[in-house]
Amino acid sequence: MKKKLNPHRREVLKKISISSIGFPMINTIGIGDLSLNHHKNQNQMKGNINHAVCKWCFDEIPLEQFAISVKSIGITGIDLIGPSGWPILKKHNLTSSMCNGAEISLTEGWNDQQYHSTLVDNYLKHIDLVAAAGYKNLICFSGNRREIDDETGLENCVEGLKKILGHAEKKGVILQMELLNSKVDHVDYMCDQSAWGFELCRRLGSDHFKLLYDIYHMQINEGDVIRTIRDNHEFIGHYHTAGVPGRNEIDQTQELFYPAIMQAILKTGFKGFVAQEFIPKHKKPIESLERAIEICDV
Repeated sequence: MKKKLNPHRREVLKKISISSIGFPMINTIGIGDLSLNHHKNQNQMKGNINHAVCKWCFDEIPLEQFAISVKSIGITGIDLIGPSGWPILKKHNLTSSMCNGAEISLTEGWNDQQYHSTLVDNYLKHIDLVAAAGYKNLICFSGNRREIDDETGLENCVEGLKKILGHAEKKGVILQMELLNSKVDHVDYMCDQSAWGFELCRRLGSDHFKLLYDIYHMQINEGDVIRTIRDNHEFIGHYHTAGVPGRNEIDQTQELFYPAIMQAILKTGFKGFVAQEFIPKHKKPIESLERAIEICDV
């Protein structure tokens, strides 16, 4: 991926030695009972939340091994896996909960007309691949502003996305644009405010275009997470999690209280996936993931 201002999140892991960072001890204050029973399997999940995880955060673990581990703790989907990884997911009866591979990059997106030709071609082909595999969610990005104003960016996104939206509808694929913060991680990214993304949804007017509401990113850029979810849930098709600040474990060491957020999501009638997208600091990252699943399994 081409990225001038910020490294792609899936490349960040190459620069981070997860095993060299300590993990804070969990105490008895905060998120209910954190003296968790490990090795909870899928049959013990409450069944209210469809749990998924982003593979890039656990990049040091081979996909096959990762698939076995996450299935054992009740996860049913893995995010941001392209066609080359789908056979492994199918082998272990996991779904590609948020497919990728059609995008150019996070910075070169639908808000800029110069990328429309490539994006239209990429997405038309990838929609077919996603549908043929039996999946339904396909990620997309606004791209960076590059001095494009927000209204022009909206108009450009509508113009470009309408060229593929009919095909997505026909194939049963949902295009999902991710909200990213421009304050810390993705400077100059256009879809950095939920209101902008919701307006794009309104203008497109299709159930096959939604927002990937990243709780971590929106807490940084605007806060007011629960009210935003409650008031605009019809435009949200997928969720990502991580702790703020730091993008690490979602325990009591950070400012977001995920049980309340999950309850708010549940009350909207949401039936999609909630995917963990934190970078684990614990020397045993799968244990961190198991804790996160238990925290979010409301």
